[in-house]
Amino acid sequence: MTAYWCDLAWLGGEAAEPGVLIEVEGDRISSVRLGRPGPPPGAQTLPGLVLPGLVNAHSHAFQRALRGRTENSAGTFWTWRDQMYALASSLDPEGCFALARATFGEMALAGITLVGEFHYVHHGRGGVPYADANEMARSVLAAAAEAGVRLTLIDACYLEGGIGRPPEGAQRRFCDRDVEAWASRVEVLRGSGTARIAAAIHSLRAVPPAAVRVVAAWAAAKGLPLHAHVSEQPAENEACRAAYGRTPTQLLAEAGALTGAFTAVHATHLEPADLTRLGAAGSTACLCPTTERDLADGIGPTMALRDAGCRLSLGSDSNAFIDLFEEARAVELDERLASNRRGGHRPSALLRAATTGGAESLGWPEAGRIAAGALADLAVVGLDSVRLAGTDAGHALDAVTFAGAAADVRAVMVGGRWIVRDGRHTGFDVPLALAEAVASRRPA
Repeated sequence: MTAYWCDLAWLGGEAAEPGVLIEVEGDRISSVRLGRPGPPPGAQTLPGLVLPGLVNAHSHAFQRALRGRTENSAGTFWTWRDQMYALASSLDPEGCFALARATFGEMALAGITLVGEFHYVHHGRGGVPYADANEMARSVLAAAAEAGVRLTLIDACYLEGGIGRPPEGAQRRFCDRDVEAWASRVEVLRGSGTARIAAAIHSLRAVPPAAVRVVAAWAAAKGLPLHAHVSEQPAENEACRAAYGRTPTQLLAEAGALTGAFTAVHATHLEPADLTRLGAAGSTACLCPTTERDLADGIGPTMALRDAGCRLSLGSDSNAFIDLFEEARAVELDERLASNRRGGHRPSALLRAATTGGAESLGWPEAGRIAAGALADLAVVGLDSVRLAGTDAGHALDAVTFAGAAADVRAVMVGGRWIVRDGRHTGFDVPLALAEAVASRRPA
C-alpha cells in the first residue's frame, strides 16, 4: 500500500477538499481520508489540486495528423471531410499505431487516463480486409497499452456512403460487407485489464435502420456501451427526414438503441422531441466543443439536454486540440454565447462531465472518481503557473475549470502507476513521437 497526501483533492462535490490522504493498493484506491493537517510518516505529498483521471469519451486518434493543415480552408464540415478522407486513405496498421500511440501519449500529458476511441478505419485500401480483419483495431489497442492509458475501443458499424448510396473512395475502408459481417468481426475482439470493447453506429447516414436494430441488439445482449454520431449537421437531419420521415434520434429510438448505455455524440441539432427521447432513456450526450467550433457544426443545446435528463460527457473528437479543461469550460461559455446568460453549468458539473460522465459512457463505472474501491487513476494539476498563480483553496475548482490548461498537469497515475511525472511521459518522448508520426502520415 502507498499513501499520498494531497494539498487539495476534488472528491466530486462543489469544492476541493484540503488535506486528503489517499491510500492505494494495487490498481485501486483502498481508502480516502479527509481533514489531515499534514502528510503522515511515509506518505508522498501531491502539491496542487488532485483530480480523478480525466476521461475523453470520443476520439478519432488518426485525425491528429490534420492539426494545423485544414484551418486555412474555407468551407464546411463536408469540405473538411474530404481532407479527412485523404488522410484515412493513407493509413496502414503501422501508421495507425504510431499516430494513436503518440496521440494517446499527448492525452496522458493532458491528464486523460481513459479514452473512448471511436474506430472506423477497419480495412485495407479499396476496402479489402486484412488477413486479420481486426488488424487496425489491434493497432489501436496496442497503442493505448504503450501509452499507458485505459481504452474503450468503440468499433463502429459503417455500411453506406450516404443514405442508400454505396461507399466510395476512402469510405470503402470503413465498411464491412453487411451488419452480420460487422458483428462477426467485432465478436472476436477482446479487451484486457486496461482495455474494453464497445459498439457504435457510425451515423444514420452510414447505417440503415434495419442494421441499426441489429447493432443495438448485439450491444444490449453483451451489456456493452453503444455510441453513435447524432445530428452533428442539419444536412444529416434533412437527409433522414427525406429518406425515412424521421429524425436520426427518432430512428434510433424505434430501433431500440436509446437506453442508459447509449451515448449520442455531438447531439448538436436536436428537435424538442429528440431531447425528450434521449432524456427519458437516461442516455448520455458527448459534447466535443473544440471540434464542433472548428468544423462550424454549431452550439449544442447542453442545458436542454441536461434538463431533459441526459448525462453529459466530453470528447476531443478530431484532436485539433487536446485539453479537457478547454472542452469543459467551452460547454458553459458556448452556452453563454447562445443564451446571453451566465452560470448554467457549475464548475463541479463540468468536471463531472470530464470524469464520471465519460467513465460511465465508456463502460468504466469504477473510473473517474476518487473513492475507496475506485481505480487508482489520478491527475495532479499544479496551481503555480501564470494561469493559476494566486489561486486559493476555496476557488481552486473554479480556477482550474475556467483558467487551467493541459500544460498545468504535472503528474498522472493510471492503476497506481505514474505514467506522467514532472510534466513528462515516463515511457517515451511524446513530442518526438508526434512529430515522427505526423510527418510520416501526410494525407494521400
